[in-house]
Amino acid sequence: MLAGCATRPSPDVLKPVHLSQLTHAEKTPVSVKVLVATNRTPDSIRGGFGSTWADNLTYEQYGFSVPPNRKDTAITYPTATPEPERQFAVVGRKQLAKDAFVQAAVGSVQSDGTIGIFVHGYNYSYQEALFRTAQIAADANIPGSPVLFSWPSAAAVAGYVADRDAALSSRSDLDSLVAALSASGKVKRIILFGHSMGGFLVMETVRQLKLQHRDDVIGKLAVILAAPDIDVDVFRSQLRDIGRMPIPISLLVSKDDRALVASSFIAGERARVGRLDIDDPVIREAALKERLRVIDITSIQASDGLGHDRYASLAKFGAQLASFESGRRSTAGDVGAYVFDAAGATVASPFRLAGRVVGSQ
Repeated sequence: MLAGCATRPSPDVLKPVHLSQLTHAEKTPVSVKVLVATNRTPDSIRGGFGSTWADNLTYEQYGFSVPPNRKDTAITYPTATPEPERQFAVVGRKQLAKDAFVQAAVGSVQSDGTIGIFVHGYNYSYQEALFRTAQIAADANIPGSPVLFSWPSAAAVAGYVADRDAALSSRSDLDSLVAALSASGKVKRIILFGHSMGGFLVMETVRQLKLQHRDDVIGKLAVILAAPDIDVDVFRSQLRDIGRMPIPISLLVSKDDRALVASSFIAGERARVGRLDIDDPVIREAALKERLRVIDITSIQASDGLGHDRYASLAKFGAQLASFESGRRSTAGDVGAYVFDAAGATVASPFRLAGRVVGSQ
């Protein structure tokens, strides 16, 4: 149920390291920039952000040194003397005003006008979410700066209910962020990627935009939900309110996600969307009826021991996924249930991913 049980990074990892300290690296580290919008309350003493809710969004920009030739998605946090061959490190950090943040985000859109927003899940600290975004950005190798929206998770195993309340309270802030980026004519598509409880927040935000009649914003959204921690009946209700989207919603699911087993237990054995079984004919029929892409990623390696962070390993296919999501409108063949076969290590449109395709028509 957690982002990790090992020793968790303190806000000290957010302190920039001078580039001169990294010159002894045998291989050149990967440079990544990340933009962050957060409604967490700043911790002026430790230099990070806590788990309480702020009245306003804070905007930041980070530069990262990412270890080259990594073999998995595990993140090794920097020590007092960073080792660039194996440790991530912040090499630049500055706070931005809202206008400067939007300008930086719009200025880094891809050539096709696409920008990505990552919304983390339950039990994440600010720094954990930030470093995960840097890992995804480095592995995806997509031009531009991804945007992290960090909501005030308690970053505690016992904080599940508090996190759900915090996610709900963050709808208007995420709504504001998405609308601000969408307002630019340079932004043609916004990939809104939510993991776990972050997927619940994403769906609630899209629902809110629909109720506000912001079809101009919704028309630019490509929603991807990885291991979504959403009650199945709640999800149906959200879909009814949202209606048909120009780009079908994509669900990345896995039957053996043990974190979602625990979430289901807490919720009174209520089924979670992230554990949908695409071999079930009912699920295949529902995917077609609701115009969803349900993609089984069970074959992807997880690093958390729970099968809940497989989405991070998909980042290396990010360019293909982003190109598909942002480059075209949907057709009938784009929806249905699919299986990802990681052994093929290739991605084919539309999400016929190196393996068998189930219920695509």
